[in-house]
Amino acid sequence: MSTKRAFQDLIEMMARLRSAEGCPWDREQTYATLGPMLIEEAYEVIEAAEAGDWNELRDELGDLLFQIVFYGQIAAEDGHFDMADSITRVHEKMTRRHPHVFGEESVESTADVLANWEAIKAAERKTAGKDQKEEKKVSMLDGTSSKLPALLEAFQLTTKAARVGFDWQQSEDIFDKLEEEIRELRDEFKRESRDPEAIAAELGDVLFVVTNIARWHGIEPETALKATNRKFRRRFAHVERRVEEQGKTWNDTSLAEMDSFWDEAKQIERTKKTGQES
Repeated sequence: MSTKRAFQDLIEMMARLRSAEGCPWDREQTYATLGPMLIEEAYEVIEAAEAGDWNELRDELGDLLFQIVFYGQIAAEDGHFDMADSITRVHEKMTRRHPHVFGEESVESTADVLANWEAIKAAERKTAGKDQKEEKKVSMLDGTSSKLPALLEAFQLTTKAARVGFDWQQSEDIFDKLEEEIRELRDEFKRESRDPEAIAAELGDVLFVVTNIARWHGIEPETALKATNRKFRRRFAHVERRVEEQGKTWNDTSLAEMDSFWDEAKQIERTKKTGQES
């Protein structure tokens, strides 16, 4: 089956699911109820790709596409637009933003591409503002959704700012800034009368700088933290197994014992990794 035919079949299936003769659950869904599912499916795509599980990636891409078509169907029912409109718009936009591919412009590096990209987006925003007769100012950061997970939002905001030169000069400067922010966080904790809002603000500053360290070294922080979360799950599962094997409960297992089980999990992972590399 062709990609075009398969995509059309999916759109038609979604229309049927949402119809009076379709599925009650699907008819009840709204943008609000679909939101968490869309985010979950996107993360599952990332996880499958990172694991190199191609069968899983194939399936997860399909699940993500299903959610996208779901959104499009609701929009079509409300008379806003249909999926063909979305596809046409993104095709036009990507053609416009790649003049070095579809036009006569020349670029020498990825940095040139990104600089052109931001310049084209800025022009688009100004044109959109004029078309809508809006007076409000537009920012190059407007394209970054405030609904993103916080680490990803910080990563994207600073990535955009860096494209116009608003960035640290060298990696070491960011580590110096991190040390400064950690000192300020400690100072807030040392105050006799702790201010929860001030502590939260300083903690946010620490996380923001850590995000910039990741960006500077080509690491997507949300993905990095997800990988650490998965690692924690694996190692804690080992601790749980070992506690059970000892015939104990959490209440009669000391922290020292838990730490030793945790170290076992780390050693097992190191042994497996060494075996895979040899």
